Amino acid sequence: MATEMVSIPITLEQLINAVQQLQPDERAQVARALIQLDLRADLAALIQELYAEPPVDEITDDDIMAEIKAVRQQSQQL
Repeated sequence: MATEMVSIPITLEQLINAVQQLQPDERAQVARALIQLDLRADLAALIQELYAEPPVDEITDDDIMAEIKAVRQQSQQL
């Protein structure tokens, strides 16, 4: 049996009222779904922002080791 989608226009106030009538676990499901939508949008924006940045210069293993040594020397001096 095929399921058919029904579309019913409602106001934001009606939607909020309907959600308030749900059981606590059902309200939690709605909240999780809304949070996931926001997180996906935030993640997509972050990815776009990162791709818009110019590429970082290559860092060699020697550069990393030199930085580690410098930080260790600073912490030993304190």
